[in-house]
Amino acid sequence: MSTVTIAPGAPGGTIRAISSKSDAHRNLICAALADKPTVFAPFTPSNDIDATMSCLAALGTSFMRTQDGGVTVTPGKTPDSPSLDCGESGSTLRFLLPVAAALGCGAVFTGHGRLPERRVSALLDAMRQNGCTPSAEHLPISLSGRLTPGEYAIIGNESSQYISGLLFALPLTGGDCHIRIIGPCSSRGYIEMTLRTVRRFGITVQETETGFAIPGGQCYRSPGNAVLEGDWSNAAFFLAAGALGKTVTVTGLDAATAQRDCEIAPLLARFGAQITQQDGCVTVSPGHLTAQRIDVDQIPDLLPILAVTACAAEGETVLYNAARLRDKESDRLTTTAALLTALGGSVQEEPDALRIRGVGRLKGGTVDGAGDHRIVMAAAVAAAISEASVTIHGAEAVRKSYPGFFEDLKALGGNCDGVTVWN
Repeated sequence: MSTVTIAPGAPGGTIRAISSKSDAHRNLICAALADKPTVFAPFTPSNDIDATMSCLAALGTSFMRTQDGGVTVTPGKTPDSPSLDCGESGSTLRFLLPVAAALGCGAVFTGHGRLPERRVSALLDAMRQNGCTPSAEHLPISLSGRLTPGEYAIIGNESSQYISGLLFALPLTGGDCHIRIIGPCSSRGYIEMTLRTVRRFGITVQETETGFAIPGGQCYRSPGNAVLEGDWSNAAFFLAAGALGKTVTVTGLDAATAQRDCEIAPLLARFGAQITQQDGCVTVSPGHLTAQRIDVDQIPDLLPILAVTACAAEGETVLYNAARLRDKESDRLTTTAALLTALGGSVQEEPDALRIRGVGRLKGGTVDGAGDHRIVMAAAVAAAISEASVTIHGAEAVRKSYPGFFEDLKALGGNCDGVTVWN
C-alpha cells in the first residue's frame, strides 16, 4: 500500500485533461467489433482501460501503441471459451457480458476487489430471457448459449452500464431488437455517450417511447481514425481545486460532450466560483462559496469532490439521490463521509444523501483511500483548504483511472511527498 502526504496549499496553473476513460471503454469495444483497424489518439492508459483491452484481447483483438501516444485496434477472430479477467472495472464487466453472450463464445468472466460483489443480476436476467445462460449471479460467471433477437427489458435506475452493454451487443444478434427501459433512467448522459459511439461505428439505433430499437442486419464499420474526448470526470478534481484557492485552467475539454460530469463547471459557478469556458479551456477562480442542494443522480462520480468543495462553502450543502454510490469501488457515501470527518469536516450520512456543513478550513489529517480512486483524488484536493498536511493511505488507487494524477498535481504546484509514477 502506497502512502502520499500533501502539504497544505492550493494548486494553480494550467493542465491538459487526460483522455476520457468512459469514452475509451466505448470506442475500444466498438473498434474490436469493427470490420478493419481503428487508430485512436490521444490515449491515456489506466487499470480500468487495461482491463477492457485485456478482455478484448482474449476475444481476439490486437492492440499496438503508436509513436504519438495513440493506439491501433485490430479486430480478430473470437476463440472458443475465452477467459475474461475484468480486474476491478465495473464498466468492463457490464459492457462485455452481453457482448460475449452475443458472440456465443462461451466466455468465462472473473474479477477482483469489490467487483464480484457489484450488482449485475438485472443484466443477467435480460440475457437469460433471450438465449444466454449465465452460471451464477456474481463473478465468476460462465456463459453458455447465444443472445437472440427480441425484446430486452432492463431496469433503468440501477446502472446505465446495463443499457450500454446491450447497445453494444444487440447489433451482433443479426435481427431486430428492442431495449425496453423499466422505470426512470439514471446516468442518461453515459447512455448518450454510448449512442454517439456506436453511431460513429455505423450502427443505427432508434429511440422509442420505452427505450431503443436496434434494426437487424447491421455490422460495425471503423471510421479509420478517431479522437478520444478529454475526461471531465477526472478534470473535475482540478477544476474544483480552482474554486478553493488559486486559479486553475484545464484544456482539452469539449463543451459539447455527452459526459454529464461537464456539469462540474456550472455547479462550481452555483457555489460561487468564477468560471470561463472558451475553445476547449475551462478556467476556475475562487469566489465566495455558498452551500447548494445538488441532485447527483445523473452525476454520481462528482459526489466526492463536490463534498470537499462544500466544506469551504457557507451553510449546509445537501448531495442527494445518491444511493447508487454505495455500489461503487467503495460505498462512496460512507467513504466520502469518513474522508471529511478524518480531515475535520462536518458531515451527516443519510441512506441516499450527504449533508455537509461548511467549516471554511479543514484541519488536515490521515485518510484511508478505501481502494477508491475518486476518494483518493478528492482527499488530495482537500489539502487546498487544510491547515495541516493530508496523508492518504492506499494512494495507488488512482491507477484505476488516472495513473498520473499526483504528477499533474505536482505540476500545478501541489507539494506531494511519497509520489510514485504509477503506470
